[in-house]
Amino acid sequence: MESFTFHNPTVLDFGKDKEKQIGQHLASHGVKKVLLTFGSDRIKRDGLFDVVSRSLQTNQIEWVEFGGIVSNPVLSKVYEGIEVARANNVDAILSVGGGSVLDSSKAIAAGVKYDGDVWDLFLGKSPITAALPVFDILTLAATGSEMNCGAVVTNEATKEKFAINAPALFPKVSVVNPALMQTVTKDYLVYSAADIIAHSIEGYFTAAVQPHFQSRLVESIIKTVIETTEILIEDPLNYAARAEFAWASTQALNGLIYSGTAGFSYPNHMIEHSLSALYNVPHGAGLSVVMPAWMKWYHTKNPQQFERFAREIFGKSTAIEGIEALENWFNKVGTPTRLSQFNIASSELPVILENVLGNASYFGVADIYTREVSTEILENAF
Repeated sequence: MESFTFHNPTVLDFGKDKEKQIGQHLASHGVKKVLLTFGSDRIKRDGLFDVVSRSLQTNQIEWVEFGGIVSNPVLSKVYEGIEVARANNVDAILSVGGGSVLDSSKAIAAGVKYDGDVWDLFLGKSPITAALPVFDILTLAATGSEMNCGAVVTNEATKEKFAINAPALFPKVSVVNPALMQTVTKDYLVYSAADIIAHSIEGYFTAAVQPHFQSRLVESIIKTVIETTEILIEDPLNYAARAEFAWASTQALNGLIYSGTAGFSYPNHMIEHSLSALYNVPHGAGLSVVMPAWMKWYHTKNPQQFERFAREIFGKSTAIEGIEALENWFNKVGTPTRLSQFNIASSELPVILENVLGNASYFGVADIYTREVSTEILENAF
């Protein structure tokens, strides 16, 4: 196990009706006025907006609405949010929604405090030294953004889906009430499951140093996700399963499973970001296509870990059987495993390939994911 320091400053307030306390959380941090970010007007139709606004009013906190944030969040909306936040002189951001809303909010928070183009921060041209404090109420479990300091946004003009990471972007308080997730559609439930599994396996398979304890944590997360996804497909209102699914999602990307590991990369996300940027496919759905395709190429690089995965997750003996079992499970629950399911033809391969190669350079793995290797992986996905 490598030496490490683990620190996660986010307060996670988990459970039923916790959203009613958001005003108290904000007030305890001295917040007087927030930019209230959200996606569609669904939060108004289902009553969540009213609950939040009452809590803000009770605690004498003003808010400015900023809705319309889309899945696979885009840079143009971040620019708009920065201007609204500045014009209204808000002193914090409150995200109400899923990971796309929260990632956009983090980017806005960083952009408000930066004098230049916020995209510079995604390109690494300037460090993120300050950001508006971010708070959130989560309505979809998938990205783990509620307890990490990262955010991913797509630049529509350049077709680049890049990330920022900085300690200033850790949410101050994240409210996770699994009951708010009971109306998530079946499609987005299974896409979310794939996203969580992808977060879990990146280091599990690619790390040069991967402690057994960390592997066991990963396996626990994946088995929990598989089990609870199947329960929730049959019974979407099952609070116990929804709660375990949500907590597994948080654990997959709050830094815990990567503590003590070393030498890992994020190739599945690197490849999928091209699909989201080019074709606006749902991120989790893109990952369920990429993972088996990548695993079929990569498994010989770490055969013992792939055999362990097959044995511990699916009770299989060989790496290939484990990969097939995962792909079969994706097919069973209804998340895509082929690019053709997005109506992406094989003739698109050159376009995807060029974008992937750009991502490989951005992710620092261009020496591994060459044109030849990337082509082989993408061909596995058709």
